[in-house]
Amino acid sequence: MRKEAVVLAAVTTAATVVAVGLLVRQRIERRWRNTRRILRKFARDCATPVPKLWHLANDLVSDMEAGLVSNETDLSMLPCYCVPSLPTGDEKGLYYGVNLRGTNFFILRARLGGKDEPASELHREEVSIPTNLMTGNFKVGKELVKDMNQALENHGVNMRVSTLLDDTIGDLAGGRYYNRDSVAAVTLGMGTNAAYVEPAQSVSKWHGTSPKSGEMVINMQWGRFCSSHLPITEFDASLDAESSNPGSQIFEKLISGMYLGEIVRRVLLKMAQETALFGECVPPKLATPYLLRSPDMAAMHQDTSEDHEVVNEKLEEIFGITNSTPSVREVVAEVCDIVAERGARLAGAGIVGIVKKLGRIASRKSVITIEGGLYEHYRVFRNYLHSSVWEMLGNDLSDNVIIEHSHGGSGAGAIFLAASQTQNADS
Repeated sequence: MRKEAVVLAAVTTAATVVAVGLLVRQRIERRWRNTRRILRKFARDCATPVPKLWHLANDLVSDMEAGLVSNETDLSMLPCYCVPSLPTGDEKGLYYGVNLRGTNFFILRARLGGKDEPASELHREEVSIPTNLMTGNFKVGKELVKDMNQALENHGVNMRVSTLLDDTIGDLAGGRYYNRDSVAAVTLGMGTNAAYVEPAQSVSKWHGTSPKSGEMVINMQWGRFCSSHLPITEFDASLDAESSNPGSQIFEKLISGMYLGEIVRRVLLKMAQETALFGECVPPKLATPYLLRSPDMAAMHQDTSEDHEVVNEKLEEIFGITNSTPSVREVVAEVCDIVAERGARLAGAGIVGIVKKLGRIASRKSVITIEGGLYEHYRVFRNYLHSSVWEMLGNDLSDNVIIEHSHGGSGAGAIFLAASQTQNADS
């Protein structure tokens, strides 16, 4: 009897182990199916097929037209009256520019030799802005320009700041210096904006003197663009609701470097909470807003190493996740891909919208200058942007829209603007 009981106990124990193993396997498979379900839904919600891109481009055109008539619109469409003319490419000489970026102040210098010659003697010096000045009560505009000129005079420097403008307008000036067909500039970095050249007679809300050139530079502030056709997901909605400006800058929250990594983090957090993607316990750091920056997202997305080793390193470095498997890392890379593709294709639709507003898609070449880390350093993002424009326009028309990186790098537009303003003053 005792021997039989021992055998029975052994058999019972083995069956229990098999049963437990089966349950564990079923639970893992169920969690993995849920992970893939969340991923598929997110991909569907972010989808940007060509018809949707055209809807967005057309909505942008409508908003641009409304913004040229009235100030009571989503897009600011600000006429830059302080830029009476853009460079012609004939400007020559030694010019200086200054650029305020984040907590730094850049001083730039270059010698221009005309559009057929590259800029030479390029020098860039970076100065950190003291904390007490960063927290000062400044009004960015005429008062700041006045203060800067007073400081130059106090130090015996024989030069003056003519105006203070958005970086994107400087990029447009740089593009126009080298090519008359340069009609717009786009910034795709931590923030985003677009500026373009509009015939002056189309700017109905402008009541001042029309520039002699017959053109007006328009600062679109396109980060404010919003449309019912934007592919907004639950993660975008929660990001917007918890931001410092809910309901505002919707386009920027979908395409700029400030937010791309945050959207990825929110998707991964949901997976961690609902499918135990990173184990039974949710990694605490994964719940920290904005901890994942776009450069780290780009590094994970563009990881071509075997088993996604860069993804593994970033997960550990940023979130303290040390137990990821190759399959989990593949999911992380897919989330990055979905977010980057959507952002880049939306930016491409915006570019096509600008060119359509100008009536140049079928008739003339249009050069679009792009500046910013997303375009310059995020290769896959850049490729998605180019491909979206090509898909929208097709083989016959896509060659009419030429997208190129800005001339001279960040802040160099100030030099081209200084050159154009000097020539305009002399004339």
